[in-house]
Amino acid sequence: MIEKREFYIGGRWVSPATPNDLPVIDPSTEEPCAVISLGSEADTNAAVAAAKEAFPSWAFTAPAKRREYVEKILANYEARQEELARAISLEMGAPIDFARNSQAPCLPWHLKNFLTAFDSFEFLRPLGQHAPNDRIALEPVGVVGLITPWNWPMNQVTLKVIPALLAGCTMVLKPSELAPLSSLLFAEFVHDAGVPPGVFNLVNGDGPGVGSQLSGHKDVDMISFTGSTRAGAAITKNAADTFKRVCLELGGKGANLVFADADEKAVKRGVMHCFNNSGQSCNAPTRMLVERPIYDQAVEIAREVAENRKVASAHEPGNHIGPVVSEAQYNKIQGLIEKGIAEGARLVAGGLGRPEGLNRGYFVRPTVFADVTNEMTIAREEVFGPVLSIIPFDTEEEAVAIANDTIYGLTNYVQSQDGERRNRLARRLRSGMVEMNGQSRAAGSPFGGVKASGRAREGGHWGIEEFLDVKAISGWAAE
Repeated sequence: MIEKREFYIGGRWVSPATPNDLPVIDPSTEEPCAVISLGSEADTNAAVAAAKEAFPSWAFTAPAKRREYVEKILANYEARQEELARAISLEMGAPIDFARNSQAPCLPWHLKNFLTAFDSFEFLRPLGQHAPNDRIALEPVGVVGLITPWNWPMNQVTLKVIPALLAGCTMVLKPSELAPLSSLLFAEFVHDAGVPPGVFNLVNGDGPGVGSQLSGHKDVDMISFTGSTRAGAAITKNAADTFKRVCLELGGKGANLVFADADEKAVKRGVMHCFNNSGQSCNAPTRMLVERPIYDQAVEIAREVAENRKVASAHEPGNHIGPVVSEAQYNKIQGLIEKGIAEGARLVAGGLGRPEGLNRGYFVRPTVFADVTNEMTIAREEVFGPVLSIIPFDTEEEAVAIANDTIYGLTNYVQSQDGERRNRLARRLRSGMVEMNGQSRAAGSPFGGVKASGRAREGGHWGIEEFLDVKAISGWAAE
C-alpha cells in the first residue's frame, strides 16, 4: 500500500501540522491502496503564506522564463507517464489502458496547447489607434486556490495549474481526497522542474476543510473550482466576503439531438460517449433526444451497445469500463436507477446491482432507459454514472425546448446531415459548447458552460486570461 502523507509547501515536502489520516480506496477492490493526511487550517495558512511571499517575484519573472519551467514539467511527465497512468487507474478506477491512452495524456495535450496560446499572448497591448498613449496590461490575479475533482484528475489539474503558472500567479492546489495520488506525482514534476519555492503548493483535504479555508481566505485572490453545482454555490457564498474572483466549471446534463438524417453510427457513438469513463464526465451526453421516425431503431441500438459493453477491473488491460469512484457514488447511481424505474421510464438494458460476475468493487451495469420524459428525475439530475435516458421528439422546435429545459448548460450535441440545421441549432442551444456529428472541439478551444454549469472558460487563450486582471494605463511614454 502506498503511503504519502506529505504536503508540498514553499518548495519542499512537509509533514501535516496535525496528522489526520484518510485511506484512499481502490474502487476496483474496495480496499485501501494509500494513506493521506487531511490538512488543517494551519497547513492551509502555511501554503497560502508561501504563495503570497512568492507572488511579487514570480509575477515579474519574464514570460519566457515561466515558459521554460512549464516545458520542464512536460519533460518530467514524459519520463514518468506510465507511473502517472497507474496512479490514476488505482485511485479513481480508470481501466489501465484508458488511463494510459486518455486520462494521463490530458497533461501533455493541454500543456502544449497552452504553450501555443502563450507564444502569441500579449500581456501589454495598445488600446487602439485612437489612443496612442493608452495601454491595456494583463497582470496576474495573485494567489489562487485551485480545487480539482476526481473524475479526470490530471485533466483538471493541468487546466488550472499550467495557465496560472504562465500568467504569473502563485497557487495552492487542493486535489480531491478521493484521487490525490496523481496530483502528488504532479507536484514532484513541478518540484523537479525547479519551479521557485512557494509558486506551487499542494495541501490535501476535503471540501468542508481545506476547500472552505481556501475559498474564504483573505489572502487568496481567486478560486478556480471544478466539481458539483452544489459545491460551486457553497464556494461562491463563502468567497463573497473577501471579494475574490470565483471561476466555476460545474455539472452538466447534455442533450444529444439525433435527427432522422443522422449518420448510421450516430446512436452508437452517443451511447459509447455517455458510458465513457464509466459515465463520470460532466460533459457526457446523458439525454439522447431522438426524432420519432428512428426512435425505435435507436432504442434497439442503444440496448445492444449497453449489453455488449464490458465492465471489468481497472487493473485488467483491454477496452472496457471500470468501476465508479466510491461507495457513495455507487449508492447515488443505484438510487437514481431505482427512481427511474419507479417514475415509469422503460428499462431497456442494465439496471440495479453489479454486472454479472462482479461481486466486489463499485461496478455499475451500463443502463439505458427509454420513453423518458424531461420531467423525470433521471432527466433532471446529473447521474454521473453509465446511465442513458432516451427521449423522443417530433419537431426541431420541440427538441430545442427539451434540450434547453434544464438548469445546466455545459455541452449539447447534434447529429444531422443538414448543415443549415446544424448551424441553426448550434446558436439556439443554450450551452457553453456544442459538438456536432462526432467532431470534437479543436486544440485551444475553451471548455466551459452557462447557467448552473458555471461560467469558467478553460483552455487556450481563454484559460490563461482567467488568471489575469485587466489594467488600463493612460499617458504611456512613446517608445
